[in-house]
Amino acid sequence: MTEDDIKELRAVAHPIRLRILSLLTGSAMSAAEVARELGLTHANASYHLRILLESGTIVEAGEERIRGGVAKRYRYPHEHRGEQDRAPASPQGGIAEVRALARELERRVRQRKPRTPSHLSDLDGWVSPDVWERVRELLMEASALMHDHNQPPRTPGTVHVSATSWTFEMTRKARS
Repeated sequence: MTEDDIKELRAVAHPIRLRILSLLTGSAMSAAEVARELGLTHANASYHLRILLESGTIVEAGEERIRGGVAKRYRYPHEHRGEQDRAPASPQGGIAEVRALARELERRVRQRKPRTPSHLSDLDGWVSPDVWERVRELLMEASALMHDHNQPPRTPGTVHVSATSWTFEMTRKARS
């Protein structure tokens, strides 16, 4: 695991930073906007943005003048992230990311709108390589569609959704 891998892992293995990445997928935002949307202090939002920026997970997306000052805007360049870029460099990295994601999913489930359509799927199974590749392609297409059409928070005509998928090929393990 390289130093860059460790830096990125630390950056994304935190529930607040996962929420920030979701926000910055829809539009570029300043630290003040992130703080307002997530109910954080400006200092806390700035801290988390700095960690994400230093790890190369987000990029600066310009500046804007606000009341005589200048505010930097940030965005998550999801469209440039290849499938290998999001794969943790080690099993330990994957476990840390899953733990952070699990905490974030718990928060989201508490906000779930009752009696609305949803989909949950889980499988630890065996399929042909052709089926595996097709499923992976479909999930990547669905993920790209969601990310490409994500809007700034509370945009009129949008619904607030949660979409998470992580699919991977497993090692062949001896029977227990």
